[in-house]
Amino acid sequence: MSLMYRPTAAQQMKVVVGVKRVVDYSVKIRVKDNKVQTDNVKMSVNPFCEIALEEAVRLKEKKIATEVIAVTVGVKKADDVLRTAMALGCDKAIHIVVPDAEAATLEPLAVAKVLAKLHEELKPDLWILGKQAVDGDFGSTPQLLAGLIDAPQGTFASEIAVADGKVKVTREIDAGRQVVELNLPAVVAADLRLNQPRFPNLQSIMKARKKPVDTRAIDKLGVDTKPHLATVKVEEPAARKAGIKVKTVEELFDKLRNEAKVL
Repeated sequence: MSLMYRPTAAQQMKVVVGVKRVVDYSVKIRVKDNKVQTDNVKMSVNPFCEIALEEAVRLKEKKIATEVIAVTVGVKKADDVLRTAMALGCDKAIHIVVPDAEAATLEPLAVAKVLAKLHEELKPDLWILGKQAVDGDFGSTPQLLAGLIDAPQGTFASEIAVADGKVKVTREIDAGRQVVELNLPAVVAADLRLNQPRFPNLQSIMKARKKPVDTRAIDKLGVDTKPHLATVKVEEPAARKAGIKVKTVEELFDKLRNEAKVL
């Protein structure tokens, strides 16, 4: 992809990346007492946040971004995803700590309000977030953040190019692709095909463990995080039935029409 923008000394480009800690995508989810069990379960960076991180680091490697800051809003243990972000190349990390009892009910609007508060302080040129988290699957935090800070947004991004104080975003839409050009500051939501995230090497991981993390309590920000939604029921997906083989096209058609009722 073509990335031609080069900030001058008087025009430093700051990128902030949102990172969320979730149950690892390869783990089989277990439900108990009407909630997903996270005790003794492998946790990792949300896959779409990994893509956002990779894109921000690439902007820095190409001398387009001069500073990359990772931000997470989560429980105390969420510190580990910030360590991963710094091992990948982020310069700084900010952890907005949420009490364990409140983390499960923290909604995208509350997270967006927190990020909007940080926007006032950090004044970044570009926000890059994952388009959604694989736990709640809301897919709305980038849009809410853009609305709160009154910035243009490029969602479902499969390619971005920064030049002349603008970011050109190729969006994945139902009809194909759409290209939009946004004035900075802007908010971009990373989709699956934006890039292929790298793995941090051991040396970078060890160095990241010693780097400081700016830790702040969420209740000190003056942001209303009261939930507006109630979870009625949480259940595991129904077990898939074993497949069968059919001998003829007629038999396949009969099963699709009369048993599966998809025709």
